[in-house]
Amino acid sequence: MEFLLAIGIAMFAGLLLSRAVSRLNLPDVTSYLISGVLIGPLVLGRLGVPGLGFDSFEFVEEMGLVCDAALGFIAFSIGSEFRVSALRKIGRQATVIAVFQALTATLFVDLALVALHFALGDKLPVSTCLILGAIATATAPAATLMVVNQYKAKGPLTDILMPIVALDDAVGLIVFAVSKGVAKAVAGGQMSVISVLVDPMVEIVASLALGAVLGWVFSLVEKYFNSNSKRLSLAVAFVFLCAGLSKIHFQLGAVRVGFSSLLVCMMCGTIFCNLCDFSEEIMHKTERWTGPLYVLFFVVSGAELDLRVFADLAVVGIGVVYILSRSAGKILGASVSAKAMKCEPSICKYLGITLLPQAGVALGMSVTVAAEFGAEGAVIRNIVLFSVLIYELVGPMLTKMALTAAGDIRPKPSVDRHDLSA
Repeated sequence: MEFLLAIGIAMFAGLLLSRAVSRLNLPDVTSYLISGVLIGPLVLGRLGVPGLGFDSFEFVEEMGLVCDAALGFIAFSIGSEFRVSALRKIGRQATVIAVFQALTATLFVDLALVALHFALGDKLPVSTCLILGAIATATAPAATLMVVNQYKAKGPLTDILMPIVALDDAVGLIVFAVSKGVAKAVAGGQMSVISVLVDPMVEIVASLALGAVLGWVFSLVEKYFNSNSKRLSLAVAFVFLCAGLSKIHFQLGAVRVGFSSLLVCMMCGTIFCNLCDFSEEIMHKTERWTGPLYVLFFVVSGAELDLRVFADLAVVGIGVVYILSRSAGKILGASVSAKAMKCEPSICKYLGITLLPQAGVALGMSVTVAAEFGAEGAVIRNIVLFSVLIYELVGPMLTKMALTAAGDIRPKPSVDRHDLSA
């Protein structure tokens, strides 16, 4: 009962706040995140009333199943952007830009934090700098997709943005795995070629292969159902299958075989949308069904944000440097690579701003580091929590402003009262 009551209150709080601040012209995702903070363990949850908000971070973690499902649908939706017809136009551009801007963000963060290391000494080890540089690659696909859907953004910038956000995760996984291995060696451990190079490549290849098989099976099975409701139910079932199977991991000798839920679901969506003739109709119905799930996901994400990180000035200072250097790397990297690929001026000017939001993937990386690096990992997680708090509250607003300035979001036509009276 307490679990269901908390879910109901979370969704109601998110929707209520989005309505209350609608006149401020804020994206809905920002309202949902703020409402999550308000009903989280450090605000309303401190009252200790069962079911009234989230009374502990442990209780928030129990909502992980909801978050896994939401991220699965988000990745599945992004996968649909990789249609062959569209990739023929922007595939090469998106790939080059995705790789270049991600690596530029890593370079900027590494250089800025290593320079800060010489001032702080052991308070900021080089290994910490390397890991934070890798985490800087990640972009939050959920926040970006939410803004695009809410405002029905359409145009050159939106067309190239979604594939880049999807590719960003693949690049981030590789950079993170390699940097983590190097950081362990720098911290005094032994560098393993398998853990640094082989494991991340196996994870990416295995994830894409599993997603491709599931997408192919989905396209075959879907033909035997004529009812729209059953086709929608089947789509939901396959997203759950993707998210569930991606939790499997095993050893093949010295190589660890694991899967990325985001990549599996994304590849499933890609294959399905390219093989199924009526995929657009199914994707449209799926997006409408997942609306409430997205509301709950962002409210829970807001509740996960630990405001106590502001109490540590060292974390705040390092976090500010991380945010500024990552933002500069994303914006400059996207602009330079877009110009090199001869993209439209609006893409060159505004693309980098839309890549600033950061959440789920970065938090997942920080959890991995916290488990493997002890006290140093805990510091890294706090810095990431601080940056995610800032990026998730400000990023969606900046994304909306950039899409509007680029002309992809068009203002609603005003209705003249004289016309109505006539």
